[in-house]
Amino acid sequence: MLRVMGGTSRVCDGMTRRESMRVGALSLFGGMTLPHWLAAREAGTAATHPARAKSVILLNLFGGPPHQDMFDLKPEAPESVRGEFKPISTNVPGLQIGELLPKTARLMDRATLIRTYSHRYNSHNPYNVLTGYDGGNDAENYFAKRTDHPSIASVSQYFDPGPTDVPRYVTMPAFPGYNQALRRAGPYGGYLGSQYDPMFTTCDPTFARETKDDYDPVEAIGHPLPPSLAALPGLTANRFDRRRTLLAQFDRQLATVESRGAPERMNKFKRQALELLSSSKTRTAFDISREPERVRDQYGRNLWGSSLVIARRLVEAGSRFVTVHWESRNGNHWDMHGNTFNMLRTHLPQLDLMIEGLVLDLESRGLLDQTLVVVMGEMGRTPKINKKSGRDHWPQCGFSLLFGGGTRRGMVLGATDAQAAYPIDRPVSAGDMAATIYQLIGINPQLTVPDLGGRPVHISHGGQPVWEVLA
Repeated sequence: MLRVMGGTSRVCDGMTRRESMRVGALSLFGGMTLPHWLAAREAGTAATHPARAKSVILLNLFGGPPHQDMFDLKPEAPESVRGEFKPISTNVPGLQIGELLPKTARLMDRATLIRTYSHRYNSHNPYNVLTGYDGGNDAENYFAKRTDHPSIASVSQYFDPGPTDVPRYVTMPAFPGYNQALRRAGPYGGYLGSQYDPMFTTCDPTFARETKDDYDPVEAIGHPLPPSLAALPGLTANRFDRRRTLLAQFDRQLATVESRGAPERMNKFKRQALELLSSSKTRTAFDISREPERVRDQYGRNLWGSSLVIARRLVEAGSRFVTVHWESRNGNHWDMHGNTFNMLRTHLPQLDLMIEGLVLDLESRGLLDQTLVVVMGEMGRTPKINKKSGRDHWPQCGFSLLFGGGTRRGMVLGATDAQAAYPIDRPVSAGDMAATIYQLIGINPQLTVPDLGGRPVHISHGGQPVWEVLA
């Protein structure tokens, strides 16, 4: 069973991250859901209308990014609200964003910025972002469970099973909550079944130092590993030879599996899963060593930049939905109850480089128009700065930044009050965001799916597409 080693730390919900975690469920031999995904494909149905976006890359900023310091600065607000950063102009006339995002500022003519993402779900789970449902709470949705609503990507698989030679739905660098040894609600198939779960990669990042201060950020270095590398019991992440390419490691491990006669003992769908994970398209997509050095530098040489490089490679290979969940120990999160501005001085330059790297890379390859890029978190932050120089939870208002995939360019939707506390024009709900994504990927957002009792559930949870942002 794969063990991912790490130190301990906490986010504000108080859960401890263990020294090591068992994630054998990701293995082909430990209940991995990919074979179920292949089985479900046989009963799949077609998408309901032509898709504007063939693929989605969602960068989820776990914890809740502070919109007042990023995309909705209020320089005239009181000092206790406006924060430490100044606004800068973008290449869209009249639009300003935070000064620590200069590269993104030069890309805003390609973007749609929604400043009024607003919902009722005050929880760190990416449940509202990934499903469009905001009626839950921490007590009900802290841990993923079978009765949860399915993710947008899971629903899209239900209606359109997609390709067979590359994983359709991937979550990186690991399942949400991995470094706390818990599985947060959001990315799963829920009542549709585990056959619609994503392929979860694994990761074992390194850090220049360890810290017990959750608001003392230390850059995470590393890259996701596909679950096929964890397929053999007793294999640990740090036993891989870092000097070898991922492709060579795949080949070596596959040869070991085959030598033991394992494929002959597997059922049909497990064999297909092994074939999928060992296919040249999948292996090549994860082999980040094939990328030119300049491209690696373009995204940033950290866990999040490397994850986005692989996300682009997966989309290029045919994957339909890739989520990068920015969450790891040593302050690698966006739950900034303290030391907000120093955390942002570390996080925002990384984010700025990643956004530029991904958007320009997709554009240069002719993929931006057919790839929807979404950057957001599960909530915003309080207008008022607390005594720890932090901002607290605030689902009443946040942002969503969109590129490509059939969205309009150079657009800002919605406006907030003088403290960026509440929308005063065009609030966008979690259901509205989900409906917009469904519309762009070719799924009728008014459709329903059956829950465990066979009752029809609206896939957008009452939301409607944000037609203004569609090109």
